[in-house]
Parts: sequence; C-alpha cells; structure tokens
Amino acid sequence: MDFWSRRSWLTLAAASGFIAVAVGAFAAHVVTDPQTKELLKTGALYGFMHAMATVACAVFMQLGAQRARFAPAFFLSGVLLFSGSLFAMAAGAPRLIGVVTPIGGLCFLTGWVILIWAARGIDPA
Repeated sequence: MDFWSRRSWLTLAAASGFIAVAVGAFAAHVVTDPQTKELLKTGALYGFMHAMATVACAVFMQLGAQRARFAPAFFLSGVLLFSGSLFAMAAGAPRLIGVVTPIGGLCFLTGWVILIWAARGIDPA
C-alpha cells in the first residue's frame, strides 16, 4: 500500500474519525472528572474535525486541486500530536507531554494553508 495514496489517507482519516467518536462517547458517558472530560472532548473534537478535513482533501483532488495531496500529512500529524497529547494527559501522562500540543496545532494550521493554496488550483467555473 503506497503510504501517500488517497486510499491510505482516507483509511487513516476513517480510523481517526472512529477514534474521535469513541473517545468523545467515553468522555460523555464514562468520565466524571471535569478536567479529564474536557481534555478528551477537545481532543475528540479536533481529531474528528481534521479527519473530515482529510476526507475533504480527496474531494479537492477530485476537483483538480492536486496540491491538496500535501495537507493530509499535516492534518493527521496534527491529530496525532494535538489530540494524542490531550488523550495522554487525560490518561494520566505528565503535563510535560502538553509541550507537543501546540506543535499539533501548527500542523493543523499548515494543513489549512495548504488547502487554501490548493483551492486556488480549482477551475473557478
């Protein structure tokens, strides 16, 4: 399986979406500690949002914006770093792990800038 293929990105996006929904449900129905619940909900929200952004990249590419193929690496890396660090802290990891959270946020922003750039390559008709 070619790691850079649309199929790979969409598979990872689907897995990321699944994890986001599962963690969000766990936070809503099982977790009682407010701070832990908030960490999980925030991580799930951003994870799901960027799983869907990764799916949108395939649509962009279908419309001719081939530059969109670069964004999933940033979106999914952002999910791993941003959401993953929040999930880890919610599970009891040291707060020091939170230093990677903003790096994940920068990955998200980079992915969105790439989509802006990619959108400029879509036929305006």
